[in-house]
Amino acid sequence: MRSLVLSCILLLGILGSNALLAQTKIRKNTSLLNFKDLSGWHVDVPEADKNPKIRPSFIIRNGMMVSMGKPEGHLITDQVYQNYRLVVEYRFAGEAGNCGILVHASKPRRLYGMFPQSIEVQMMHQHAGDFWVIGEDIEVKDMEKYRGPKANWGFEEDKNRQIVATSMAEKPLGEWNQTVVECLNGDVKVWVNGQMVNHGFNCTVNKGQIALQAEGAEVEFRKVMISPIQKLSEKGK
Repeated sequence: MRSLVLSCILLLGILGSNALLAQTKIRKNTSLLNFKDLSGWHVDVPEADKNPKIRPSFIIRNGMMVSMGKPEGHLITDQVYQNYRLVVEYRFAGEAGNCGILVHASKPRRLYGMFPQSIEVQMMHQHAGDFWVIGEDIEVKDMEKYRGPKANWGFEEDKNRQIVATSMAEKPLGEWNQTVVECLNGDVKVWVNGQMVNHGFNCTVNKGQIALQAEGAEVEFRKVMISPIQKLSEKGK
């Protein structure tokens, strides 16, 4: 009986802390990275389950946070965020490749034993600003134009989970790009280098953790800044 009571108290404490976590106030223009270490974040790399001594997927180098690309996985905030503007500045350090910003992240390894349940804002070269839905969903205007035939839509492994950006706004390889993501209630709005490239609405989730990917290519990050918002912006800068 005593163990049952203790278990209930522990469960209530966890639920209470999670509720408090979700309601934490975002301070204006707060950097989510201190660029000295990975404080405030945790790493989820499935390959490390079998080999804890595997080389790190995320490092601090020359005052930047670097996603090494491999082993593949995610750098995930410890905190849950809601109703915010996220400004990310990045560049591919070598060859072009893939990476992403995941918003409203929750259940780890939800897809393919790798990707957390979330809405991904794509950073893949020449696809920056696409949405990929992972166990969640979102709508855009002219859905069939940007997502393909409705019969193929879904958020599971065998469905069409990609919603392409309305235009391509990336800079040439090696130059710094800025992606701005605004999440407000059921909306997710994306600008790349000041150009609005995607606006989703009726999202199935409106809060969660934020994650950055290691997905094959080395990517340098020099800014990951968050601010609270009460309405969506008209411009990305």
